[in-house]
Amino acid sequence: MAEIISVEHLAYSYPGIEEAPGVPVFSDLNLKIEEGSFVAILGTNGCGKSTLAKHFNSILLPSGGKVYVCGIDTANEERIMAVRRNVGMVFQNPDNQIVANVVEEDVAFGPENLGIASPEIRNRVDKALKQVDMYDFRTHSPNLLSGGQKQRIAIAGVIAMEPRCIVLDEPTAMLDPRGRQEVMETVSRLNQEKQITVVLITHHMDEAARCQRVIVLDKGVVAADGTPQEVFSQVPLLHSLGLAAPETVELCWALNQQGFDLPLDQLDPEACAQALYCGVMA
Repeated sequence: MAEIISVEHLAYSYPGIEEAPGVPVFSDLNLKIEEGSFVAILGTNGCGKSTLAKHFNSILLPSGGKVYVCGIDTANEERIMAVRRNVGMVFQNPDNQIVANVVEEDVAFGPENLGIASPEIRNRVDKALKQVDMYDFRTHSPNLLSGGQKQRIAIAGVIAMEPRCIVLDEPTAMLDPRGRQEVMETVSRLNQEKQITVVLITHHMDEAARCQRVIVLDKGVVAADGTPQEVFSQVPLLHSLGLAAPETVELCWALNQQGFDLPLDQLDPEACAQALYCGVMA
């Protein structure tokens, strides 16, 4: 599978205030994201998750090393718009991305800035709203929508620019459980049906469990990388990094400390219940 994002020996430090030294985040980070994949990036606060995400869209540029998007060097000032056409960003607070008083006008904002012709913008807006199940709200005011609905509008605004990859930086952090479910179902559907690459920055383990791949960052390096089953079964490692596995895995791991022999790769509650039944009855 082709790579859509390649991070090679990335170094980055936030500038210091006045004469204070800068704050290093990465010194030699390497990873690749395959096109069409659904990847979660986890880690404690300050590990570099959001900083890395901003490198994917040329919001931040490397202090050293390179980040490539579709083969384009993100530090090439002449190609920044090309990078942003290929990678769209959705942030934590949807209110920060909503710029218009009518839903369809907000979704049209991105394509208009790209210089897309009006008939094509109309087509893209309608298609994007249908893809996030918000077409019926196209003439509503965004201010009257729920948090989950607003976030889906923000996602539609990115989709209307037709990127090959969407990076979501903790998009459900400010949402209630229903809103979280709406957003996760939307991005999962976009990945499965439209083959859009999705990079999800999250601190919710149950969201990461829905992805194809999980990358764990710690102190600016990759501490774990693999399928959700491979990563979340490493419970002692996660605990040492200040993280927890999904509840199903934590339960089986705790019982194993009491002498049981339960699998640590059951992420689905029903599968976990079956494993518990078989393990207890054995």
